[in-house]
Amino acid sequence: MYATEILAGYLATYPSAALPPDIRLSAVCCILDAVTAAVVGHDIPSVRAAREIARREFGPGPVPIWFTGECLGATAAAFCNAASVSALDFDDGHRAARGHPGAAVIPVALSVASAIGASTDDLLTAVALGYETGIRIAVAQNPQAIKSRQSGRWTGYAAVATAGRLYKSDPSALAHALAVAGVLAPNQEANGSSGYAYLTGNDVKEGIPWSVVTGLTALRLTEWGFTGPQDLLDHASHFAQPGIIADLGAPTEISRVYFKLYSCCRYVHPALDALAALSQHAGIAPEQIGSIDVRTFQWALRLSNSVSPKTLTEIQYSLPYCLAIAVVDGPAALAPIGNAQLGRPDLCEIARKVRISVDREIDRRFPGETLAQLCIETTNGRMITSEVTSPRGDRLRQLSWDDLVDKFCAATRSKLSSKAQNLILQSLQALKTGDAAPLLRCVRMRLFD
Repeated sequence: MYATEILAGYLATYPSAALPPDIRLSAVCCILDAVTAAVVGHDIPSVRAAREIARREFGPGPVPIWFTGECLGATAAAFCNAASVSALDFDDGHRAARGHPGAAVIPVALSVASAIGASTDDLLTAVALGYETGIRIAVAQNPQAIKSRQSGRWTGYAAVATAGRLYKSDPSALAHALAVAGVLAPNQEANGSSGYAYLTGNDVKEGIPWSVVTGLTALRLTEWGFTGPQDLLDHASHFAQPGIIADLGAPTEISRVYFKLYSCCRYVHPALDALAALSQHAGIAPEQIGSIDVRTFQWALRLSNSVSPKTLTEIQYSLPYCLAIAVVDGPAALAPIGNAQLGRPDLCEIARKVRISVDREIDRRFPGETLAQLCIETTNGRMITSEVTSPRGDRLRQLSWDDLVDKFCAATRSKLSSKAQNLILQSLQALKTGDAAPLLRCVRMRLFD
């Protein structure tokens, strides 16, 4: 059998009742975190553009664009919600996959669940299986054969897995859908830290929303007999196939995701947490900083790292500017970033004092770990050096449910009323205790001020 067929059989037959309690909790945590990211990304210009085009090109339907009171078809709504989740780089990620599964899986899961009235068990199992499928395929990619590490290249597989499980798609159609999604995935060759284009601060980002469209469309096509190359995952030149299909038991990869406290590229986070640790003990004012040396892994140097970003997306990919925000405005200003951080000469001045270099040992430990060490030299010549730091939210420094609730409350308070915040949190608490209905009702409400 081909790997797509084996995966399809697994997706179709894994029993929802067998999902372990800790994996169920991980799925609920991922839903909470995606909702947080979607709320803060709602008004970003790229997200408004996605909603407008979805209205014009896809038309109305029964599935909600979260908290707007507006409904479109399942594919269109998932596209809009994925755009919101991924807009500010506040969404979850997976270290080994080097990307962001939740921005695809959660919008697809809630869209399909809203369309069909899925049970709680089926919803949470589909979420876990979507993460499992996308992450396994991402990890199995042969880096010598791909021109980009962008998430959109593999999140379409996750979208197919999630939707196919909820729709109870025929395994044959599901296998072909995985194949079609893999072929039609956005190539992303130009964009991001692994792309060939230099202007990475654009709205395409990692192509996740469009991968949701291609994934869901692939599933619909194959349900009508459309076919794809089912062997696309079986070639060692492109994928380490054994890792994709080995030990297909409980879908545990979702328990290995990280959550973000700052709305910027994960490659920036260890430096931010190193700075936070230093600030607790040193108490350095911005005007006292002479230079900041960041020792980290080489992929962080491949970000655009603009010292005078013109857009919020450019900020997300600039380690120097994010450090400057943390120094001048404090870490809370990165949770999330906003227009108040654009066009700031004071931030540009600090950003120009940041130097980034590769530390050989830190680089060796990437991508399993994302680490950084900071050395600050003050204007009077004092040197202050941090420990080698791993970012909060990784498995070794996990965020709890309460931490994620705190993130939601702090990040969304300028977007939602306290009443709306409480409604959402109550619906998620109900999901945590086994009832998805309040959340599926809540996402249909108009809650934005």
